[in-house]
This record gives sequence, structure tokens and C-alpha cells, in this order.
Amino acid sequence: MKLTEHQVNFFNTFGYLSIPGMFTLNEIEWIIEEFEITIQEYGGGKKHDGTHRTMFGGPIEHRPRLCTLLDDERVKGLIGGVIGKDFNYAGGDGNYYSGDTGWHPDGNWGRLFSIKVTFYLDHLTRETGCLRVIPGSQNPTHFVRARQIDPNQSQELFGISPKDFPTSIAIENTPGDVVIFNHDTYHASFGGGKRRRMFTMNCTQNCKTESDLETLYQYLSVHSAGGYNIDTGAGMFFPTMVDTANEQRRIHLQQCSEIHDELFPQYARKS
Repeated sequence: MKLTEHQVNFFNTFGYLSIPGMFTLNEIEWIIEEFEITIQEYGGGKKHDGTHRTMFGGPIEHRPRLCTLLDDERVKGLIGGVIGKDFNYAGGDGNYYSGDTGWHPDGNWGRLFSIKVTFYLDHLTRETGCLRVIPGSQNPTHFVRARQIDPNQSQELFGISPKDFPTSIAIENTPGDVVIFNHDTYHASFGGGKRRRMFTMNCTQNCKTESDLETLYQYLSVHSAGGYNIDTGAGMFFPTMVDTANEQRRIHLQQCSEIHDELFPQYARKS
């Protein structure tokens, strides 16, 4: 998959890009099956009762077939098209969502540094918890950031429900659709049920300058297994992701793995 110039311009301007039907019905069936096994066995899914979100790290890293999503040419083309072909894979999260999330960004880097690729495994509409974004809100000059407006306070500020925050859009989806967005983009979900299935892949630019490397160290000090005091048994990633990796996949694992071992030597792989 190669992004068009229009798609790249759209992402850079609005902070997100939706790819409807990126995966076929047959493909999304096995992805859902593998995700369900993973969240049940590794992610606390058996205890989910709908009272709160169930989340776990590295959702594609526990089973060999899910690991191949990092090898998929469409996925690599999507990510590489916005942050470079030598991007760093930096983990992710798997979820049974419950209730609203409220408006939030996942980063405040002030530039395009890291992105999230989202896989929604249920059909979701604006009334049932689909992803909503505030286009352009990744930009430091956007009014939300420049005027330090909290979209969650829009009822108090403007008499408008947060779910209807002006300029926001709802990205309704069918399983097989994929959305990628800048970590700095404000996003939310409203009106959903108590078991909405979604998982993500987080990726950063491959860092070559001292300034970029400093940012990556800062990122991984928080957004990593070690940052959450989780011992994967293999450092930054869970063993299956590393043990099944070919040479091409290792390109996307290497930089974060090396920095993670520096930051958290107590969690580095021992053999």
C-alpha cells in the first residue's frame, strides 16, 4: 500500500486518516479471533464486567499470527507513508472499552513524532461509540491548544455537549476499517456499549538527531513496558514478537528495544 499525495496532505493537515475496508471480511475474522484469544488469556478479558475499561499492553505481540500485522505491506505502507519507512514500532494497547472516553490527545509533542494505528473490531456509529476527532487539533496553533480550551468543558463554556464539540467529526466504522492518527490529535468516544473491542499499534519516527533521540527517550520512559513496570521477559516487547521476527521486522523493533534496555536494564532479556 502506498499513500497518495492527497492522503498524506490530509493526514498532515487534519491529524488523522481513515482507510475503509483495509482488511477483507476473511482477514478481519481471523484478526478478531486472535484478539479474543489474546485478551482472554493475557489481557484480563475473563474478568471484564463492563464497569470499566479493560486494557492490556502489546496486543499484537502474544500470538504469532497477530505479530504478522507488523509485516503486512498495507500496514507498513500506511505508517511509513506518514512517518517514514524505517519507523519504530513502539507497542500498543488492546481493549474492551466501556462507556465514554472524553476528549484527550495521546501526546503533546508539538510536531509529528508518534502515531497510533487503530483497529476497531465492532461496527460502531456516532450513537454507539465510534471514534471522534477534532481535525487539525494536533497543530499547536489550533484554537483548542492556542486558547487552552478543554473540549470536555464545552457544556460549561458554550452550552454544547462535549460529544457535539464544534468542528469535531465522528468516524463511523465497520470491522476491517483502519484509522491512523497523530498522537497529538484530540479524540474521544461517546455513547458506546460496555464491551467495545479495539486495539492499537503505536509507532514513532526512527530518530537520527540528538534532539529526536532525546524525545524518544522521553517517550519510552513512559510509553513502554518498563515505563508501566511490566516485565515482558524480553525487554521492550513480548517474546513472541521478537522470536518470530524476520530481518525486515527487526528494523522496526531495534531502536526502541535498545533504548528500552538502557532505560530499564532490570527488564532486559537475560539470554
